[in-house]
Amino acid sequence: MSNGVWIIAEQKEGKLKKVSFELLTIGRKLASKTGEHLSAILLGYEVEKLAEELDSFGAEKIFVCEDEVLKSYSNEAYAKVIADLVKLHQPSILLGGATAQGKDLLPRVAARLGTGLASDCVRLEINQKGHLVAKRPIYAGKVLVDTVTPEARPQMASLRPNVVEIEKPNEPKRAEIEKVKVDVKPSDLRAVIKELIKTAEEKVDLTEASVIVSGGRGMKSGDNFKILEELVCAFGEGATVGASRSAVDSGFAPHDIQVGQTGKVVNPNLYIACGISGAIQHLAGMRTSKCIVAINKDPEAPIFQVADYGIVADLFTAVPLLTEEIKKLKEQG
Repeated sequence: MSNGVWIIAEQKEGKLKKVSFELLTIGRKLASKTGEHLSAILLGYEVEKLAEELDSFGAEKIFVCEDEVLKSYSNEAYAKVIADLVKLHQPSILLGGATAQGKDLLPRVAARLGTGLASDCVRLEINQKGHLVAKRPIYAGKVLVDTVTPEARPQMASLRPNVVEIEKPNEPKRAEIEKVKVDVKPSDLRAVIKELIKTAEEKVDLTEASVIVSGGRGMKSGDNFKILEELVCAFGEGATVGASRSAVDSGFAPHDIQVGQTGKVVNPNLYIACGISGAIQHLAGMRTSKCIVAINKDPEAPIFQVADYGIVADLFTAVPLLTEEIKKLKEQG
């Protein structure tokens, strides 16, 4: 038996992100195939209480790395702590989420460890030789390829959020908790976080949303995004607003809700594209959504080629009607 399958649990402000449970779910399956133990790394400040949740989802050992220097996410501090821990214990597989934080952190960890990284994977399996097989999209999502790095240790991969259905183990074992002494000196950090300034409204993370209603240049102005917000409110918890690059470039929406190759890659259960033509960079960010609905008055818009359902209509007429229908369905229970 080698030294285990490890996942990096992601938390924000003392709350575990959904992708952490997805990683534990897939990690259990990989560990059962390789005959190894499943471990989780938890970083932050005053986060030990979160270990119980990781325990209930199948982590057999939890490395709790607590220190004030880890209170706010710092790529240099987090990468050093994780890399030092991995070098000490030598796990065979190390997984993280392909979130905004993960895309920033995991390449740095891989560089410190001198190993490769299969990023933004939609499936992870173990082949007959016991090696990790990572399936990931290339060419703006048009092709899926299998990546295998048999000589690399650890074998590293990041998992796209919302591709794994979360499952609890039938009989979870009591996890061993190991408190890790954090060794990060001021000289290790070239950048120090002084303050985090939040936006006035806390929104659902695009990468973890179950429903996304996105607007494009066809929205005509930022004020018109209100009709998308009304539809999101009708859907309720787990729904949020997104935008195409053209909408962001036109000043209609902030960059933090941009969906696409130069924004965020999303994988919701339902993606509603309103006034979005379907440029290739946008399709690369949302084409793996479970169900895609396109609303556009141009019947030749490329977005219809990837949509499961298409509505050829003026979005300013169609979206309010859709909002009313969703509200009626909600009222019916």
